[in-house]
Amino acid sequence: MLKKTATALGLGFGLALAMSSTALAGGTVKVGLILPLSGQFADTGAQIERGVKLYMQEHGDEAAGKKIELVVKDTGGPNPDVAKRLAQELVVRDKADIIAGFGLTPEALGAASVATEAKKLMVDMNAATSVVTEKSPYIVRTSMTIPQVNYAFGKWAAEQGIKHAYTIVADYGPGHDAEKSFAKGFEEKGGKIVGADHSPVANPDFSAYVQRIKAANPEAVYIFIPGGAQPAAIGKALAEKGLTPPDTKILAQGELTLPEALQSMGQTAKGIITAFHYTLERDDPLNKKFVAAYEKANNGRAPDFFSVGGYDGMHLIYAALEKTKGDASGDALVAAAKGMSWESPRGPISIDPETRDIVQNVYIREVKEVDGKLQNVIIDTIKDVKDPLHGAK
Repeated sequence: MLKKTATALGLGFGLALAMSSTALAGGTVKVGLILPLSGQFADTGAQIERGVKLYMQEHGDEAAGKKIELVVKDTGGPNPDVAKRLAQELVVRDKADIIAGFGLTPEALGAASVATEAKKLMVDMNAATSVVTEKSPYIVRTSMTIPQVNYAFGKWAAEQGIKHAYTIVADYGPGHDAEKSFAKGFEEKGGKIVGADHSPVANPDFSAYVQRIKAANPEAVYIFIPGGAQPAAIGKALAEKGLTPPDTKILAQGELTLPEALQSMGQTAKGIITAFHYTLERDDPLNKKFVAAYEKANNGRAPDFFSVGGYDGMHLIYAALEKTKGDASGDALVAAAKGMSWESPRGPISIDPETRDIVQNVYIREVKEVDGKLQNVIIDTIKDVKDPLHGAK
């Protein structure tokens, strides 16, 4: 007990020293970037980091007369304990003024207490569970929340006249969030969920699940699964049972039809309808410029929703510093971030001043063939969507 108390006191003293030293530091603002850059989520972290670096490449490494310095740390995630330790190291040893990144919810939750104790702005560039911003008054989100997208999507689906839907989601936290929020929106508008299944997170065979869906004979199937090999596997299983658009509507969060998933799914992807906060093909000058610059900087690799979360996270940091005239204290930066709005490659976004959560459009997309190539085509836009657990009406 004595050892634990001493450790806590030591941490508090270290954080206090870090706060005083960074407050006195003149010309540099250090941004500690905590990401999974190795392990199974390495690509997630890499895409966020590329978005961060593209913003800095385009806008320079200065804001409000201060030099912006990145200090990048790898969690090997998902690893909340490591994320917390790295956040402590960034604040105490590296004298970071801001912590950011967080490709995964457990890691954002792990670091939240450090942001609170050290009074540092913490920018969530990806972690998508609603509760994240509640865990510290210093957290601001520039990504999305799963309920934000799927609650709006469920309402939209029912408004299109779909009466019955079957849900199948991966059996982990994000899948459960997606299932509950889609069902809530769908049922509030008069729809009925006629069946629900949870599949293993790494599931190569969907035949048994699809057989149950076939027996239920729903008008629509709602899907939330990780990327990789699973989109092609579930697409093939549904097609083999004749569960394809337009006879059966296939609905999903945007990961199901990311470009690499479309390549592996082929023609079975046609007609799938997804909801997402960022669409690579969005026909907008700012988005086209972003995509072209990103591809040029990354050997032709296209940006994705991870990339835009990092890109907009750096926009928030630069803009907040400009508003505070270079004051990098957490209280000043959070106050500057509240109510901030700007045009992003994803469209108009803002930071809710009451919740510090992001408000943004949700795009309804349908997979269509355009010039011989399958892509997500926006068919509807739900504007200015808030997280349903943070004040959405």
